[in-house]
Amino acid sequence: MRAAVVDVGSNSIKLLLAERGPGGLLVEVFSETLEVRISKGIGSDRPLLAPEGIERGAAAVASLLSRARGLGADRIAVVATSAVRDASNGGEFLAKVQSACGERPRILTGAEEADLIGRGLTTDPSLAALRDFHVYDLGGGSLECLSFRDRAVERAVSLPLGCVRLTERFVPSGEGPVPEAALAAVSRHVKDVLLASGFPFPVPDGRLVVGTGGTLTSVRAMAAAAGGVALERTDPLIRVARLREILAAAAALGLGARRATNGLSPKRADVFPAALATLIALAEVGAILAFHHSVRNLRWGVAAELLG
Repeated sequence: MRAAVVDVGSNSIKLLLAERGPGGLLVEVFSETLEVRISKGIGSDRPLLAPEGIERGAAAVASLLSRARGLGADRIAVVATSAVRDASNGGEFLAKVQSACGERPRILTGAEEADLIGRGLTTDPSLAALRDFHVYDLGGGSLECLSFRDRAVERAVSLPLGCVRLTERFVPSGEGPVPEAALAAVSRHVKDVLLASGFPFPVPDGRLVVGTGGTLTSVRAMAAAAGGVALERTDPLIRVARLREILAAAAALGLGARRATNGLSPKRADVFPAALATLIALAEVGAILAFHHSVRNLRWGVAAELLG
């Protein structure tokens, strides 16, 4: 039995094709990511998906589902998160996708999204020994915050702190370096929202903080490119001090130079500085020294749900 999950995010649309392996472990058969950014305008008071974003997104979903069906997918789920959830015309996107490929996406609530991210993380073999830990998943539209106790979600909060949203709101458009004042504004806003929400919790000794999402994946991809190795061979423990170094270097570059950075997707280059500033602000509020990166977030949780 193979499950195909298409995750429609603000910045990218991703496919995971998975099945149960020996011992019931969830294993990847195939994956693909398309950087299409359907969410331009998400930073406004009244988010609206642009017609071209809807078209790009529907075409991307159709393409990924065609690939999944060709690889023998038995069960299929298309899920949408913050970009579609918050858009006043999200229904138009759902109808367009259904027309294009015969599948109507399921819009996840913030609580459902957080819960499925947590379920996905519990399929990660590298986290199998963890019982109590915190998880932060940074996407384009939202930041999902979870606290685990005895491997079950104890508390979950979804906050509107995604990197596309904050870039649109605080970072001037243009080809130049990112002003320090813009990054400071991102940091202040993130801290205010986190403190108002009750997250993050201070990290007690021995409790690991897990980080997921495209920003930390990009940091590891940059390390992999620099070392000439596969991403899986890089250290999953990403120290906050290293994030500060990367932010200082990235913000000093113009957009063109950021797009040329080895390991960083050119389509993430504009939101990368705000994303790093968000993670650093989170770390400063929560007394976090490092994030243990995992790729097993939302898609893996939905796949586990499909396969039982």
